[in-house]
Amino acid sequence: MRKILQKPRAWLVVLLVLPLGLSVGFYSRPAGDVHFEITRNMDIFGKMYREIHTSYVDDVDPTDFMRTGIDAMLKSLDPYTNYISASEIEDYRFQSTGQYGGIGAVVGKMDKRVVITEPYEGYPAVKAGLLAGDEIIQIDQEVINEDNVGEIDVRDLLRGQPKTTVTLKIKRVGTPKPFDVEVERADIRIKNVPYKGMVDDQVGYVSLTGFTPGAAKEVKSAIEELRKATPDMKGLILDLRGNPGGLLYEAIDISNLFVPQGEKIVETRGKMESSLKNYTARSNPTVPNMPLAVLINRRSASASEIVSGVMQDLDRGVIVGQRSFGKGLVQTTRPLSYNSQIKVTTAKYYTPSGRCIQAIDYSNRNEDGSVGKIPDSLQNSFTTAAGRTVKDGGGVEPDIEVELPEYHTVTRELLRQNIVFDFASQYRVDHESIPPAREFQITDALYAEFIAYCGQREFTFETKTEKEFARLKELMEEEKYAEALDAELKAIDAKIHTEKGQDLKDFRNEIARLLKDEIVGRYYLRVGKIESSFNSDPEVLAAAKILQNPAAYQKTLSVEQ
Repeated sequence: MRKILQKPRAWLVVLLVLPLGLSVGFYSRPAGDVHFEITRNMDIFGKMYREIHTSYVDDVDPTDFMRTGIDAMLKSLDPYTNYISASEIEDYRFQSTGQYGGIGAVVGKMDKRVVITEPYEGYPAVKAGLLAGDEIIQIDQEVINEDNVGEIDVRDLLRGQPKTTVTLKIKRVGTPKPFDVEVERADIRIKNVPYKGMVDDQVGYVSLTGFTPGAAKEVKSAIEELRKATPDMKGLILDLRGNPGGLLYEAIDISNLFVPQGEKIVETRGKMESSLKNYTARSNPTVPNMPLAVLINRRSASASEIVSGVMQDLDRGVIVGQRSFGKGLVQTTRPLSYNSQIKVTTAKYYTPSGRCIQAIDYSNRNEDGSVGKIPDSLQNSFTTAAGRTVKDGGGVEPDIEVELPEYHTVTRELLRQNIVFDFASQYRVDHESIPPAREFQITDALYAEFIAYCGQREFTFETKTEKEFARLKELMEEEKYAEALDAELKAIDAKIHTEKGQDLKDFRNEIARLLKDEIVGRYYLRVGKIESSFNSDPEVLAAAKILQNPAAYQKTLSVEQ
């Protein structure tokens, strides 16, 4: 049986696995009353279930019907208590460990195509010569086309036992005919630390994307290598943006890299006695005094929030970015019949100040999954070690907030229609090499080439202004003003189209940043993308700035600000 801090179900990585010896008991009501209610309701449920299958007018699949009922029951509790069928166990293993047997690439569906979006360095896909942007049109004997692309489970077809082979038929931009590539599957283990390096000659940077086994060792090794290569390193950025969480012990050990032995890190509290635990740092820290900035955003959840919450509560580092996701619940996995399992919420976790970062209302989420607005009256205040005020009920709020860029409609449409992605694929075929990631720039000539490509793709989009103007014209038609103002309406319409035609040029800066990121990724994969972003990433720039200013850093962590 395992205890889990699980990320939101829309993401695909389990957040915490912790062995426990849990006793079964109920503390809120007399055991006899509860057991009678369970027995009575199970009897009612069983008879109802059999009656449906005996009497209902149409045939009912017993497995699907039961799964619907199970999912509905668990959904009424919280978003993280859920059932894992025997067929889902392999996915659960990947979510828990970051390991699977496969080709080592992210594959997605876009425009009714199955496309490799990111091959992992050092794994079979890269070794076989596959590139981001390659379209997979056949996997072994399974042909993929527009008619069946929505039904095929590409992941299951690509995954398999290490040392087995899979043959892919690839369609590549600039290559006249599709070609076959035989790939030998391997044991894929996604690194928790995909990149470590120096932002400049003083500030180090470590990207942490997961908390699967070995995460703390990877972070420790990354820091030690940076310090060895750059003895004069004055500060460190730990990037937890987009990190959905992982193992609790890894979160504790990563926190312990920065805080003293014996320091309280996290506490769990639940109904059962065995869920009441207090976890402290178990060893001496690796970097006890080096200035630290932790990057978080709306998708930093669970174990990420433990680390960032600990650093904030103990005034050990400055938190930079946006408010984190707000997931402070602990799940325990329990075995069920027929190799199935259930993850059930058994506790909440609390950071050193005593606050719980779980969002108060499960349903109070924005469209992107981030915490919605929380009334001050519903939040409780706590204090950090230095006496700074922090609040519960809605994730970790950064010490230095950095607003996310709001992309213009033209930029969003270029991304939605995969124009930027496809241009990068074409560019990779046309250009054998580019300068190093940090040196590569989008020149005037390259951007002109991109604009021409947009024309070839017949790129069009509708702005919010156009939509609202169309509604206005409809209203004027209804109220009989349109004819009298016909000339004025046509003039406005023409002016909108003229201005819209300049959008690719007017919003070059934000488009060029995305274009640069995609092109660099084609040559240098994820590592290149990270390095190329250092000069334009607003959170990294804000973190480096505070780390390079000791007075501002100390002021941020003090009560008198």
